Amino acid sequence: MNRIEEYLFNDAELFPDRTAIICGGKSVNYSELLARVVRRAEELRQFRNHVVPFRTSQSIDFLVEYFAIHLAGAVAAPLEKDMPSDRYEELSSFLSTRSIPGSEIADILFTTGTTGKPKGVMISHGAIVANGENLVESQGFSHDLAFVICGPLNHIGSLSKVYPVIMQGATLCILEGLKDMDAFFRTFELPYDRFATFLVPASIRMLLRFCSASLMKIADKLEFVETGAAPMYQSDMEELCRILPHTRLYNTYASTETGIISTFNYNAGECIASCLGTRMKNSGFRICDDSTISCFGKTLMSGYFGDDELSASVMSGNEIHTADLGRCDSRGRLHIIGRKDDLINLGGFKLSPVEIENAALSAPGIVDCICTEVPDVIAGSALKLFVVVEKGFEFSPRKMAAFLKTRLEPYKVPLKYAQVDKIERTFNGKLNRTFYK
Repeated sequence: MNRIEEYLFNDAELFPDRTAIICGGKSVNYSELLARVVRRAEELRQFRNHVVPFRTSQSIDFLVEYFAIHLAGAVAAPLEKDMPSDRYEELSSFLSTRSIPGSEIADILFTTGTTGKPKGVMISHGAIVANGENLVESQGFSHDLAFVICGPLNHIGSLSKVYPVIMQGATLCILEGLKDMDAFFRTFELPYDRFATFLVPASIRMLLRFCSASLMKIADKLEFVETGAAPMYQSDMEELCRILPHTRLYNTYASTETGIISTFNYNAGECIASCLGTRMKNSGFRICDDSTISCFGKTLMSGYFGDDELSASVMSGNEIHTADLGRCDSRGRLHIIGRKDDLINLGGFKLSPVEIENAALSAPGIVDCICTEVPDVIAGSALKLFVVVEKGFEFSPRKMAAFLKTRLEPYKVPLKYAQVDKIERTFNGKLNRTFYK
């Protein structure tokens, strides 16, 4: 099958009464879902070969609209639900004044990263199916699975999990984020034996901090947990392995531009923070001469909408050149080192702040942290560590520096320290390093 909607038709024929989506106390089976999609597609026929922008919502209606736009021969452009009206109109106008390069484009997903400039990533129907096949084969999605989605459906992290669920005729459980942790755990009381979920590292850290006992209670039901979008701390990985000893825990390399490339189960004997596993069925990667990661295969974007120059700056043939730094081990597994633009050049030494942050998080009382480069009147620049500590813990910069000296080379130990209430992050849990510059 070449399009995700073909799987939806197949599901409605083979499993008409199977629950497809559960959300907010409502549910819809595959027969009902398809009927709603077909009706809505008829209403959207006038938009064939056009881009259809619409606001994202964590709802059954969102997925009806998403599939219907495809079925109507149009391109889906889900936008942030809380986007200001002026910004929404601006993007809608941008999308309507430019032509679509070919009939194979299914989605335009906007991503900003840390640059602040929105980029419309074009995803083809073929890439959607290729991503779904990657996840089915590598992570074991099956027909009897109930997959819990907490993240926004206009970003690849959560949206990509819709694909394998539909391809297998399984069940989606959609939540409005993790603000209501009780709602998250109540989902596991539904009449299913096998559950799985995708959580960004920041959400995992929050659950470990406040709900470890509740996680233990659902351990036997939780088939697997996938994480991605940002580096995961070694200490969090080890703690999650302890709490969920029989759950497959995947750390995945993916981005909106590249699609789903590789994954690694760090609960299968080797808990390695940097490891992102071997290539998936429809994807591949190589390490370039400058240690950056280049990806290839069927999951890649088709380019940036309306920006050929930007597309050409990262795409060459059937490859996308990323700013991620990596290496391959002797078993062909990808290891992430950091971002090329995150590297700090300090007195001729190039270092990754992630290594320092991992070391700091293993110190007593440290809940969260970020390491950045700041101006220094004597040295010109220096490392500064911002930390969030446990309630009642008395933070001492001197003791923190002494602790780090036992785990890092001298030039990697920060000179400056600051205690803060929280660490700033982007929408998908990545450390917002530009905030501290």
